[in-house]
Amino acid sequence: MTLDRRLHAYRPDLADEALRGQVEAERFVSGTPARIALAVADLRPSPNLACGLDTQLLLGEDVLVFERADGWAWVKAVRDGYVGYLPETSLTVIETPATHWVTAPRSFLYNGPDLRFPNAHAISMGSRMTVTGEAETRGTRYFLLNDGRSVIANHCASIGTPAGVDYVAVAARFLETPYLWAGRSGMGIDCSGLVQLAMHMMGLEAPRDSDMQANGFGSPITREELRRGDLVFWKGHVGIMEDEKTLLHANGHTMSVAREDLNAAIERIGWLYEQPTGYRRPDRIA
Repeated sequence: MTLDRRLHAYRPDLADEALRGQVEAERFVSGTPARIALAVADLRPSPNLACGLDTQLLLGEDVLVFERADGWAWVKAVRDGYVGYLPETSLTVIETPATHWVTAPRSFLYNGPDLRFPNAHAISMGSRMTVTGEAETRGTRYFLLNDGRSVIANHCASIGTPAGVDYVAVAARFLETPYLWAGRSGMGIDCSGLVQLAMHMMGLEAPRDSDMQANGFGSPITREELRRGDLVFWKGHVGIMEDEKTLLHANGHTMSVAREDLNAAIERIGWLYEQPTGYRRPDRIA
């Protein structure tokens, strides 16, 4: 059986120690922990800025680093196991545990507790940080972070605090967010990234890509059984049922996260991608 390179770190010269006995490689390493230091870090299948993206990692997410060479790091995301290359400058050491995450679709990091400070950096829902204190400026409350920066306090919550009443409500907060192939943030997101991030913010874990989600995630159902929270799959695409008739999805037609009547979506998508390939119900949609 050929292992999926998206989820298994192996090359002829180097492989993840966890794969010893499953693959052949000149040497095996366990990986060194590191943390994403950028607002959004692009993960690629090869160490080349000209190649396309596979996915993105968010500020504060942890990785295992198998190799650093020529300015690139070969890593595996701790949370969903995705493997790829990113610039070494995307990483920092893990000094303290992350305590909070961003629960707003988008927010900003400031150089201090004041929204008027220059050089604010946009960050996405799901970004993680270490809060060391609080401050208030002109009635606005800020969390003070261990790196000296600040963030709007009511845009954040303790890690694990749900970002909505259910994952569908979280996904709906991304309406009109631009579509971005391989995107996984409030600045740009793709269809499976929307499913994964929305579920993650409710304490649920979904695979990253639509084929992974379609192949064994949750339970298969029929079209007639569709209800809120169910997933509809096409070849290379996935959407979330907001109710029995309405699809919520990041799509290349509107180039955004949008609502669409399911029947209209099936007719529109059919000419290029044929009919839906399946329908699935996540085991838990809270």
